[in-house]
Amino acid sequence: MKEKEELNFEETMKKLEEIVQELENGELNLDDSIKKFEEGMKISKDCNKFLEEFFSSLLSLSTPKSL
Repeated sequence: MKEKEELNFEETMKKLEEIVQELENGELNLDDSIKKFEEGMKISKDCNKFLEEFFSSLLSLSTPKSL
């Protein structure tokens, strides 16, 4: 994973899917599971923010501008 760099949406979703798989696998101890869950929640929020910004820009492009 890219450190300290902003990942694109697809890379971020892939990382989230990997975390979900690790958690569902059930092989992590409690501490590691909690850390992965927290990391997944942060990634989920980042994805949500990206989508909100994307839809906002779409709306601004599709809204007619008054002269």
